[in-house]
Amino acid sequence: MSQMMAVQIKSPRGAFEVVQRAVPDPGPNTVRIKVEACGVCHSDAFVKEGHWPGLVYPRVTGHEVAGVIDAVGPGVTNWKKGQRAGVGWHGGHCGQCVPCRHGDFMGCKYFQVTGFNEDGGYAQYMIARSEAVAAIPDGLSPVEAAPILCAGITTFNSLRHSGARAGDLVAVQGLGGLGHLGVQFASKMGFRTVAIGRGKDKEALALNLGAVRYLDTEVVNAASELAKLGGASVILATAPSSKAMTTMIDGLGIGGKLLVVGASADAIQVTPIQLIGARRSIQGWPSGTGRDSEETLDFCALTGIRPMVETFPLEQAAVAYDRMISGKARFRVVLTVQ
Repeated sequence: MSQMMAVQIKSPRGAFEVVQRAVPDPGPNTVRIKVEACGVCHSDAFVKEGHWPGLVYPRVTGHEVAGVIDAVGPGVTNWKKGQRAGVGWHGGHCGQCVPCRHGDFMGCKYFQVTGFNEDGGYAQYMIARSEAVAAIPDGLSPVEAAPILCAGITTFNSLRHSGARAGDLVAVQGLGGLGHLGVQFASKMGFRTVAIGRGKDKEALALNLGAVRYLDTEVVNAASELAKLGGASVILATAPSSKAMTTMIDGLGIGGKLLVVGASADAIQVTPIQLIGARRSIQGWPSGTGRDSEETLDFCALTGIRPMVETFPLEQAAVAYDRMISGKARFRVVLTVQ
């Protein structure tokens, strides 16, 4: 039986372990992906620390997976061996519950998360459900494609469903793993893009990514500056700080929306008066389906949007994870797999 390298977490709060496992065979309606790259996402901490309900260990995590299909299971007709493909947060849906019958697969009652409910991409091979797979265009390398399957789709999909129109003022709060992609997407979508960060050193990067203006929160009140510009139609909140999000609300214009994609456990504080008079709203957004991933990848290939990454070999997954958790990575960490 063929063997592969995998990096597993044996128990909650356990260490990453490099192990040898049997190469899995695809079952009905699944494909096997030969992994070429896998992004290391902050959400992997849910598996590492055991903070997700229903986790079964040992578990191989990783939900930003890019590679090549090297085997297909019975019943798979839309994917072929040798096809470039990947899988993101969306690991599958039942197709039968009420949300699925409405076409809301992200709201599936039995939603599957890649690398949570089943093993993910911290391995040389993984099994993916066919409905969750996304085709990767030739214009993107595996290392470029991997982060787009989580950070990319989250920012792209949220912005394109935000209601903002070309020419509207859209602010991106945070210039990290999500934010540096959010600025690029907002600019390429035709929004008047303002980047918000902390520190003068980020200004050149923000402008280079497509922002027309950078607001340094160490120097100015970003909400007040946005209000002077007429108020933002959308503020894309990418930094996982509810305190920082709270300070942004008064920067929204009439009908403006605080669009939350940076996950934080503490509360966003807002008064009804802040919302009522200007018809403001706060909305969260998850990532998207396999088809959404494809459209995100295609948009990146078309417009030249690329993530900024640091790479580590698969066997150094523990080092890569620590680099990601430290917040010092610029800006996404990706495992390369041989």
